[in-house]
Amino acid sequence: MQVKTLPQDKKAQYLKGVGPRRAKQISGLGITTVSDLLYYLPRRYEDRREISSIRDARSGAIYTIKGRIKRHGVWKSKKGMVIYEMVVNDGTGDIHGVWYNQPYLKKYFKGGEDIILYGKAERFKYLQMTHPDYEILKKEEDSLETAHMNRIVPIYPLTRDVTQRYLRALIYRALDNVKTLKETLPTAVRARNKLVDIRFAVKNIHFPGNFESLKMAHRRIVFEEFFILESALALVKKKVKRESAGVRHKVEKGLFESFKRMLPFKLTKGQIDAMKKIEEDMMSPGPMNRLLQGEVASGKTVVAMYALLLTIKNGFQGAIMVPTETLAQQHYLTMSEFFMPLGINVRLLIRSTGNGAKEEIKKELKEGDVDIIIGTHSLIQEGILFDRIGLIIIDEQHKFGVSQRALFRKKGIKSDVLIMTATPIPRTLVLTVYGDLDVSVIRQMPEGRLPVSTYWVEEERKEMVYKFIREEVLSGRQAYILCPRIEETQKSSLSAAKAVYEHLQKDVFPDLKLALIHGRMKGSEKGRLMRHFRGNKINILVSTTLIEVGIDVPNATVMVIENADRFGLAQLHQLRGRIGRGEYKSYCILISDPKGENARRRLEAFEQLQDGFELAEEDLSIRGPGQLLGTRQHGLPEIKYGNMIADKDILELARREAFELVEKDSGLTDERNRNLREVILNRYKGKLGFFKVG
Repeated sequence: MQVKTLPQDKKAQYLKGVGPRRAKQISGLGITTVSDLLYYLPRRYEDRREISSIRDARSGAIYTIKGRIKRHGVWKSKKGMVIYEMVVNDGTGDIHGVWYNQPYLKKYFKGGEDIILYGKAERFKYLQMTHPDYEILKKEEDSLETAHMNRIVPIYPLTRDVTQRYLRALIYRALDNVKTLKETLPTAVRARNKLVDIRFAVKNIHFPGNFESLKMAHRRIVFEEFFILESALALVKKKVKRESAGVRHKVEKGLFESFKRMLPFKLTKGQIDAMKKIEEDMMSPGPMNRLLQGEVASGKTVVAMYALLLTIKNGFQGAIMVPTETLAQQHYLTMSEFFMPLGINVRLLIRSTGNGAKEEIKKELKEGDVDIIIGTHSLIQEGILFDRIGLIIIDEQHKFGVSQRALFRKKGIKSDVLIMTATPIPRTLVLTVYGDLDVSVIRQMPEGRLPVSTYWVEEERKEMVYKFIREEVLSGRQAYILCPRIEETQKSSLSAAKAVYEHLQKDVFPDLKLALIHGRMKGSEKGRLMRHFRGNKINILVSTTLIEVGIDVPNATVMVIENADRFGLAQLHQLRGRIGRGEYKSYCILISDPKGENARRRLEAFEQLQDGFELAEEDLSIRGPGQLLGTRQHGLPEIKYGNMIADKDILELARREAFELVEKDSGLTDERNRNLREVILNRYKGKLGFFKVG
């Protein structure tokens, strides 16, 4: 057979057996080219290599049977159902193959043909298989090397219009006609990591000769996917550091010690280490691009304050961007209290800021009269002009991915960037989603922080929870009650925030002061309620997840979360972090009757674990990366082949190789890396903040 090179971009429509109608059907699987077809991987496999005799078949078990068609035909049941049936004999007995509402099958088979059936044996009046998979054996196929039988058979994810047999046969035919595939991995990388060549990998990921070959094929393809992604991230990181002049800060002698003396508490080792790393970044000629991870209330804001002080001392401005107005207001209060006595001008710019005030703040920013501006991410989207911006801090924006961060560079802003999150991110996600950033982690909690006791109770024990809340309030404390919805819908039986608030105020706590806060309120109204809650003028705050980030009320000691199974572990951890901020013992109570096993696993894990990073790993194992972070929002394609948990070692190996390669060949201009460069450009064009490499 003639050897061909894979036409990577050739439309699948022009392959034998496809055509316009079939092309439209398989496009629903994301298959439009030959390359898409060959890289459409099975979701599982069935071992059909062992031929069983009909005599030994037992009801309820799955078998591969080889025999000859004795007779076949179509008949109608008493209920009018059309049934196609064949009787197959292998010399030891008969088995019936039965297909409902498929009379057209009669024209595909002939009496006396040899056939293989695969399916579950069931005994009714006689032994039968219902809708078994099948393969007609031709005389020239004595080896039985077919796509569907007598081998480890691939099973693919499908849409309604595409069958396993059709797709399997199409991929089998494509592989049979294409003998050479373009190699993406550099030869040295493959040799060093003992990876099979791409032709072997693709053939054996679909039609493995044995399970050892399947294992080698899987390792090669997963490595390649991670290697391409990590190479792209390495290129972004290298390119930014090489091409961006950045802002070079100087650190005056004694600044850090002076800053520490201004604080009413002692810094943790994690905070000090993070500040020193940030110092080094800001002193370097290239721009800082650092992710600061920290447990809820681990003191990331103090680290950010030091970075802001450093940039202001160098004559620059600082900006803090946050996802909600509530968090912006919280930061404004904290920053104003610290910086205003130092003569540093801090301003707040959010949606609820009056038009006149907005224009005044914009003018002051442009003229350099504002030292620190705090607002939502609209700060870089609404034509805001800075005089000399030296530092941008993005807080609690753990979904601020690579393509969004590239927005700064597109706007010509060369400032240092510090991204902070209190949502602990598993290491594997850091490597893929934030692979272009340097990372600092604060795991220690400030002195005096008490662990929050966590309990999961079922709905029927809710009255006991309310009794406990009353006891805490009467002792001077405050409580949050969280609900996942604002109002009831016909499709949901969840407790809604409005209904819960009205019930609690009228029937449960008529003598206490309650308030309802939710995302549809105006910013000014939310701010007023939070000030009242902070001042202990409100005993119980009924809320949606609006309070997830940025609220600091040390007197609040109880967090009750209704329908807790509807939240992910990371979100639950954020909510729990709103309490335990003062000197009093605090309690997080989950109310839920979970339906599924995954929901039960989440609640059990949350009840047992306090460490956010341990919870993040558990959340990743339960829900996967797509749900955990929302991959699309990061501007990165979904990880299609690898599993961040099961393939963690491969990911870390691929990352190490990728970064070493880019360190040696920063533009992938070496002839040996040409194919890799081409794949990266095609796959990530417009998604990683660059359009050409080198």
